[in-house]
Amino acid sequence: MGRTGRVNRVVVTGMGAVTSVGQDVETFWSSLKQGKCGVNSLEAPEFQDAPIRIAAQVKEFDHSARLKNWKRDRTIMQAERFSWLAAAAASEAIFDAKLEMPLSIPARAASIISSALGGQISGEKACRDRFIDHKRAVHPMLLPRIVCSSASAHVGIEYGVEGPTFSICSAGAGAAQAISIGRDYIRQGVCDVAIVGGTDSSITFGALLASHALKLISPDGCFPFAKKRSGTVIAEGAGILVLESLEHAEARSAPILAEVCGVGMSFDCTGMLSVDPEAAAATMRFALHDAGLQPSAIDYVNANGTATQVNDVNETQAIKSVFGNHANELGVSSTKSMHGHALGATSAIEAIACVRAINEAWMPPTIGLDVQDPSCDLDYVPNVGRPKDLKYVMSNSFALGGFNAALVLGPPPSYA
Repeated sequence: MGRTGRVNRVVVTGMGAVTSVGQDVETFWSSLKQGKCGVNSLEAPEFQDAPIRIAAQVKEFDHSARLKNWKRDRTIMQAERFSWLAAAAASEAIFDAKLEMPLSIPARAASIISSALGGQISGEKACRDRFIDHKRAVHPMLLPRIVCSSASAHVGIEYGVEGPTFSICSAGAGAAQAISIGRDYIRQGVCDVAIVGGTDSSITFGALLASHALKLISPDGCFPFAKKRSGTVIAEGAGILVLESLEHAEARSAPILAEVCGVGMSFDCTGMLSVDPEAAAATMRFALHDAGLQPSAIDYVNANGTATQVNDVNETQAIKSVFGNHANELGVSSTKSMHGHALGATSAIEAIACVRAINEAWMPPTIGLDVQDPSCDLDYVPNVGRPKDLKYVMSNSFALGGFNAALVLGPPPSYA
């Protein structure tokens, strides 16, 4: 409950993104509209014996240039890459929201940023330094570099956040859960502002080895819902959103991009390795119920769409179960076909795509969809995006481990 005794409406006032197809929101969205693919070959020497030699990298990212205006956080330049990506995205989101610093009431702000693997790059380098190159010590900042909570801490320090600040580690659902929790803090009156999202930079030999062992990643590319699909592609990136109560945003005449209308979360207690259609369907129903909407109100679904054989079929079945005949009217696409699977950042990146889709009345495509799997029989917006008036959209995240989340986003309340 808000301080007035009513439930606060929660809106998005700023967004920032660093992805393989664009290092800011505008470039990212332009790339989605053009159907660009961020998957490339891994040429670095450390990958020469890797079982998979492709990934969706953020190339030519200059953290010193992107973070040159940071003032409070004196350790950011010594941080790990996943924290740099989050910091850059947060800077863009704060600027986009026109949020003045210092915060007027720091204790009523939150920084909740997901990361699935944290500083795996630094962890692997430390092992090489110590046991292969026989260096006597590791970097003194190794511990804060590798822990998953570092990104949220760096952002919290820089922007003077004194309220709830922590990380979520729930694989590909983590950023959606961060958005959900930030939404709830604002809705219940705990916070006025929440900086939420996710980040990961774990394109490492170990991550490729582990994913390949589970047969989760493809040597060819990410082709959701296509007959030829053979797995996902690991990516790096970050997505950050600034959430505020509608009252707080209106009081400072902030730009309002969208409303977080509903969230749903569930856990698949039957197993860790594949999407269970019933659990996925329950998650979507929870989100619709929370939003107070009927299935027919949804115009577009940004699918989990990881391009694994089992999960794409199971998600299709879940969507058909929830939406019934309306499933045939939906546009459904997987933007992972372009930006890859950025692990703990993915669902924030996809939420940003959904907000822009609402703002521009345009559905992003699923690229690489030449021959559709007969078992995946919905409209996946193949290869070329298309205009469509979008009022309410859903973003699905069904993650390794059984962690499920769905978001329902809608238009700015003043436009609804």
